[in-house]
Amino acid sequence: MIRRIICAVLRVALRVYFRRIEVTGLENVPRDSAVIFVLNHPNALVDPAFLLCLAPRRVAFLAKAPLFSMPVIGSLVRALDSLPAYRRQDEGQDVSRNTESFVAARQLLARGITIGICPEGVSHDEPRLKTLKTGAARIALAAASSGEALDLKIVPVGLYYTEKTTFRSSALLYFAEGLPVAPITLEPDGTPPREAVRQLSDKIEKALREVMLHAEQEEALSLIGRAEQIFSAAEVGEHDEEQLLARSLELRQRFLEGYAFYRAHSPRRIDAIEARIARFEYEMKQAGIDSADLSLPPTAARTIFRLLAQVLTCAGLAPLALFGTAVHYPAYRFAGYLSRRLARHEQDVVSTFKILSAMLLFPLTWIGIAVVSWCLVGWFAGVAALIVTPFCGYVAVRFFEEIDSFFGSFVALALFVTRRRAFVRLLAERAAIRREILALGDEAAPPIKAV
Repeated sequence: MIRRIICAVLRVALRVYFRRIEVTGLENVPRDSAVIFVLNHPNALVDPAFLLCLAPRRVAFLAKAPLFSMPVIGSLVRALDSLPAYRRQDEGQDVSRNTESFVAARQLLARGITIGICPEGVSHDEPRLKTLKTGAARIALAAASSGEALDLKIVPVGLYYTEKTTFRSSALLYFAEGLPVAPITLEPDGTPPREAVRQLSDKIEKALREVMLHAEQEEALSLIGRAEQIFSAAEVGEHDEEQLLARSLELRQRFLEGYAFYRAHSPRRIDAIEARIARFEYEMKQAGIDSADLSLPPTAARTIFRLLAQVLTCAGLAPLALFGTAVHYPAYRFAGYLSRRLARHEQDVVSTFKILSAMLLFPLTWIGIAVVSWCLVGWFAGVAALIVTPFCGYVAVRFFEEIDSFFGSFVALALFVTRRRAFVRLLAERAAIRREILALGDEAAPPIKAV
């Protein structure tokens, strides 16, 4: 019961913090046999929260041992069936006790509860995959070879965030095809041979690289981030919105393959693409328009009708949105302040602190408004305030998103009407850059499997 409540609260928090969450590859998760999920770890406690809330199977995590001794958090991780992982970098931890956790993990697998592991062993903000720990391979081989978990598969899970520290950004959770774990002959003490562990760990690392964006150079990551603005804008209208994140990740991976090849063999081509992107960004800035708003209006009448509909929607939501903004703004600002102070420039934990702070401060705000309403008007007003106040907060979020969309569409329409030639030229240039980026990856290596 406690687990269900925790997962329900976390699911709501994720849906509010992230504007769009896409989950793909669910068909790759076995429904009955034993499963170990391995996932990359770029965003601290947000990463396991995604798997806990959105995986199609019940998941128990291996979590670092210090979490179990922390007030409140320790009770939460125990309620989620988590097992302690003892790491050398944690002061005072006895790594030999990992044997107990590995045995417990095998028992959970035998009971049909899946295991979630971040094999990097630590959350980080680097663009590359860190060296993997061997825990996942050791648990898998021991479980499959002892007969405790037959038909065991290791399912690689990729987490991809567009802007992980930004409120109302987007996230993709991608389940790849599972890796079968063949039984082997164990050592006399019941542990798998070191060579078998190394080979399986290498397979896990390769599989994780294929489901995540892996950049070896900061300059590559920067250029990919800028090119992604072209990817996402050009993809709108060609694919359903639900598939845009998966397509964006695929295009980024293809561009990265081409970048690595041509940076080594023909750096002038990379320099030319970067210069072209920079020129396009400058022209867009001069025009006062975002790439996402750069599209030909279907008809003037439809565009004007859509803008009028946005105006009416915003006008109708304005009273509730203004109340929601006024009530939640202090907690919103304080949550941001706390996250920056606690993160101490470590970007991989910013989102975690933002979400945890909001999960504490916003309910306190709702309760405070409800208590004041109860005291001033009566119990009915208090109950109504407890329901209406969170709703107004969500309306405020949607209101400002609609305002932003309206101004973007309005500026784009004005540019189309007053400077149509410049508008069409920017549209053509964006399409040309996108084609060149796709060609870069296609020429350097065969296209990767679509996600």
